[in-house]
Amino acid sequence: MFWKSLFPGALGSDSPTGIGERELLVNEFIAANGERVQIYFSTTREIDVYALEALCDAVGWAKRPIRKVRKALEFSFLVGSLWQERGQNRRLVGFARATSDHAFNATLWDVVIHPEFQGKGLGKTLMRQMIRELRREEISNITLFADPHVVTFYEELGFHPDPEGIKGMFWYPN
Repeated sequence: MFWKSLFPGALGSDSPTGIGERELLVNEFIAANGERVQIYFSTTREIDVYALEALCDAVGWAKRPIRKVRKALEFSFLVGSLWQERGQNRRLVGFARATSDHAFNATLWDVVIHPEFQGKGLGKTLMRQMIRELRREEISNITLFADPHVVTFYEELGFHPDPEGIKGMFWYPN
């Protein structure tokens, strides 16, 4: 029952509908100029490291060496991304990745939503999709590290703060 509450409607179905096996239409709206904008979640699209760093820069994160960003992507267990689609144009608007022991545990890293898209539920959508993908791989313990100003956001998604006050948070299936 818990999982159904996390993924209502199409997001809760066992067979995702979208433009690819691991791509899913997660949001659609009309832009100020009247254009139809679609947001897709993907675990298969290749990430341009320069586009990723531009996204991180847009939210004020510190610059990271491109070679290290490439390495982090290469060694990640799961990479999830959100893409804005307008006609033939695609733009990276959200990103998260996970490292894992490939059996029991995973840690989420680099969760980011472009400022133009914050406050539209895309952060929650991205996190729910990442959890869903990790659970699909039978990962049962999902952790992350959160700055104090986003702890409530992660608590709303089922993560629990460490009782000792450490920044780590832990998600457990019911």
